[in-house]
Amino acid sequence: MRVKICGITNYNDAMLSIRAGADALGFVFYPKSPRYISPKKAKEIIKKLPPFIEKVGLFVEETPEKINRISKDSQITLAQIHFDIDEEFLKKIDFPTLPVIRAKEAKDLEHFNNHYRLVDAYCESFGGSGKRLNLEWFKDRDNSKIIIAGGLTPNNIRQLQGYGFYACDVSSGTESKKGVKDPIKVEEFIRNAKTI
Repeated sequence: MRVKICGITNYNDAMLSIRAGADALGFVFYPKSPRYISPKKAKEIIKKLPPFIEKVGLFVEETPEKINRISKDSQITLAQIHFDIDEEFLKKIDFPTLPVIRAKEAKDLEHFNNHYRLVDAYCESFGGSGKRLNLEWFKDRDNSKIIIAGGLTPNNIRQLQGYGFYACDVSSGTESKKGVKDPIKVEEFIRNAKTI
């Protein structure tokens, strides 16, 4: 299973994630998040990264114009749209996009079903809450375009075995404190996820 390590705030955490086998890194451009990073600082990290790593910018309550500008300025490769939007909104973004479904019930999984999409547990705040999704919702359906998030840790990631998810996304489950990665948790998480 592919792995995105989200909430990257410094170069060392970016590189330890890559060395451990991360396929993508997430940079949170939401100022209210404890994992916020400025586009300028993200660019400084991104410029030093090796090739073939997806650089994902997470956006909350921003206009398409601002998302386009920040995406270009920071040199991310994918814009993760972590708030309620529609297809028309996505069409206005000049970069590849990843819509996020903040799922309250099973039927929410059908939103954007023609897209690769990230499914997270609904909470009032945006991301990194550690709240789990109900895996029963994902039984007997095609999950091949779903990146699953929400409450994942090195200890529970193997519970995703057999669901056929495209990838998983983790933030708080690999931290020593908010915005700082724990090398042991990162390595263990990725090792376990890659065996699914």
